[in-house]
Amino acid sequence: MLHAMIMAGGGGTRFWPRSRQARPKQFLTFSGDRTLLQETVDRIAAQVPAERTWVLTNEKHRIEAAEQLKGIVPQEQVVGEPVGRDTAACIGLGAALIAQTDPDATIIVMPADHAIEPAQEFRRAVHAAEQFASDFPDALLTFGIKPTFPATGYGYIHRGEHTGIRQGVSISRVKGFKEKPKEPEAEQFVASGDYFWNSGIFVWKPAAILGELQRRKPLIHEAILRIASAWSTASGPEVFRAEYEKVEAKSIDYAVMQDAAEAGNVLVMHAPYQWDDVGSWLALERRNPQDAEGNTVQALHAGVDTKNCVIVSDPDHLIGTLGVDDLVIIQNGNATLITTRKGEGRVKELVDKIKAQGLGQFL
Repeated sequence: MLHAMIMAGGGGTRFWPRSRQARPKQFLTFSGDRTLLQETVDRIAAQVPAERTWVLTNEKHRIEAAEQLKGIVPQEQVVGEPVGRDTAACIGLGAALIAQTDPDATIIVMPADHAIEPAQEFRRAVHAAEQFASDFPDALLTFGIKPTFPATGYGYIHRGEHTGIRQGVSISRVKGFKEKPKEPEAEQFVASGDYFWNSGIFVWKPAAILGELQRRKPLIHEAILRIASAWSTASGPEVFRAEYEKVEAKSIDYAVMQDAAEAGNVLVMHAPYQWDDVGSWLALERRNPQDAEGNTVQALHAGVDTKNCVIVSDPDHLIGTLGVDDLVIIQNGNATLITTRKGEGRVKELVDKIKAQGLGQFL
C-alpha cells in the first residue's frame, strides 16, 4: 500500500520577514486560503488515506501542524523532532515507523512547501511511481523536473539510460547529482537536455531506503531503529530525544542519494507536472497575477511610476512607492525587507546578520 511522509521542518528563512522562527513558510498561505502544508496533504489525499499519512516537523511547530491538519491527519502521526537533524534522519525515522505496520509499503516522501499543478498530472506520476517501485523494489526513485531556465539555486539530476514507462511517465537511471551550479554550468545542463531539477520528492520501499542508510550511514540507521523500537513504549519520548540529539545532521542527498546513484541504484522519473519549490519571494510572481506595470502586489499599496516589483504588507499597513523598478518590498509586523530582484536570493544572509547583531526578537 502507498503511504505518505511529509517533511514540514524547514525554517523558511528566505521568506523573512513573513516567515519567522515561530511560524515558518510551510504554515503560511501565499495564494488562496490553504497553507503550503495543507496544500501538500490535499495533493496526496486522493491516493493516500489519513491513516497512512505521516507529517514530521520540529517539536516547537508540532501543535501548529496538528491544528492545521485537524480532522485530516491523525494527531499521533504528526511527529515533532526534538532537534533538527536535516533530512536523512527525518526520512529514516519515517520509513522505520511506517515499516512497523506495513513492511512492504511504498512510501512517497514530499516536502511541505512546494507548489505543484495540475493536480491530476501529479496523481498520474504518483500512480506510475507505485508501479515503478514494484518493478524496482530495491531502487530509490526520485521525481525530476524538466528545467525551464538555468537555475543556480536548485540541485540537478544527470539522467542516463531509459529503463521503463508506466502511465505515460518515463523513468531513467541516474548518473549523478550536481548541487547548485554556477550559471555557465547550469546553462550547459539545460542546453544538453540530460538534466532535471531535483525536486526532493522520493518514492521507495522501506527496506530500500533503510538498507541504503545502513550501508552508508550506519550510526544514523542504528539510532533510528532504537527510536522506532521504543516508539509505542512508556520510554519512547525519552529514547527519541536522547538518540536524536546524537544523530549526525546530514541531508538525504549527501548521506545516501549521491553514493547510491554512483552504484546505479537511483532512478529518476520524468515528472509530467509543473513544479515550484516556492523558495523565495519571486515565487509569488509565478503563483499570482501581475498588474499592468508588472507588479505583484499583496498589500495596501499606492504607487507612482512603479514597475516589476513584488510588494507585500499587512492589510492595515500602507506601502507607498515612487519611481522604483525591480524591487522586492516585504512588510510584516515589526520588520520590513527591501531589496532588489537580483539580491532577494540572499535573504538568508540578511537573516544571519540580524541574528549576529543580537536582534533575534525580529526573527
